This record gives sequence, C-alpha cells and structure tokens, in this order.
Amino acid sequence: MSEEQFNRKICVIGVAGGSASGKTTIINKVKDYFGNDIAVLSHDSYYKAHDNMPFEERSKLNYDHPDSFETERMADDVRKLIKGYPIEMPVYDYCIHNRAKETVRVEPKPVIILEGILILENRELRDLMDIKIFVDTDADERLIRRIQRDMVERGRSIESIVQQYCDTVKPMHEEFIEPSKKYADIIIPRGGENAPGIDMLTTYLTKMLNA
Repeated sequence: MSEEQFNRKICVIGVAGGSASGKTTIINKVKDYFGNDIAVLSHDSYYKAHDNMPFEERSKLNYDHPDSFETERMADDVRKLIKGYPIEMPVYDYCIHNRAKETVRVEPKPVIILEGILILENRELRDLMDIKIFVDTDADERLIRRIQRDMVERGRSIESIVQQYCDTVKPMHEEFIEPSKKYADIIIPRGGENAPGIDMLTTYLTKMLNA
C-alpha cells in the first residue's frame, strides 16, 4: 500500500510500566475489543542481537537498560506504519537470550500500540505517540507475577529470576522506568485488574476511531 493510498489517521498509543505490571493484559483486552483495527509492537522484540556472544554471557546482560534495545529501528518502523507501509518486526527468543532469525510482518492499522518497560523513557518514541499510558502496579505484585511468568513461560529457575531482579530489574526500574511515569497522559493503577481504567481507554479509542 503506497503512502498516497493510505490517508487514514493512525493513532499511536504507548503502554509502559514496570516488568509484569499488567501491560500485556491491558493490551489483550483492548485487542479483544477492537479486533483487526489494532497492531502491537513490543519493545522487547527490538532487543539487540548478540549472535557472536556465548549463551552464558548473553544470559548475564542487563536487559532492563535503554542501551539493550535497538530503539532507533523501532521508531523507524513506527514511522513507516504511520505512512502506510508494512514492516518486518524482529522476533526475540527469551529461551536463548537472542534475536531469532525470523521476522513478523506487521500491516498498518488505525491504532498502533507500542508496548514496553522503557518506551516512555525514549524521547524519539514519545514524540510519535498520540497517547502515553503508564501501568502502575505495586512492586511486590510485579515480582510475584514475574516469577510465575518466567518459571512457566521461559523455563527459568526461581533463583535466577530473583538474582536478575535484584541485580538489574529493580535498580533499572528505579533509575529509568519509574521516572518516565511523568510523561504519561494516563496512569492505570493495578494493571489488568483495573476494569474501569480499561473501559475508559477503550471508550476514548472508540471516539478516535470514529472521528
């Protein structure tokens, strides 16, 4: 689809918040509501590739620092989608701590959701967003969710999860993620459990889509 053929207004929404704060739950509920009108780009998909680094070294990297991401590529992809061009989004494999070989084709949609712990920290991404959302969940709740998720979905031991949380997740949250909350237009406490907050978001998006 050419840029000339694509003249719809595209709304870009950023959904940030700490690790396991409930961002994915909120996004899935919004996707269920709007169906095919939404495309989602996860910042995690843009983790830098480390093909020449052994697995043991990759597993020790700080994945919660802004420098861990190829954010410039994500911003370029968002600009392409806004202009009406499809993109090839990278895929990250958590089991091997590295970018996979395949990509996922993402087509332009009326609503593009950008999701990630650090998307509000980056000014280039913020400037592309029409709405900036921060999912604010208690730290203890986030840690419990992270342990449950990483053990079940990523096959990690509780010892490695807790060690990573203490070494990088918690300090990076305090240094980069929590301060980025000041850029949010909307703050949703308690993550996916906040039904009224999600209803307000879907109502607002409905108005934008119908405009």
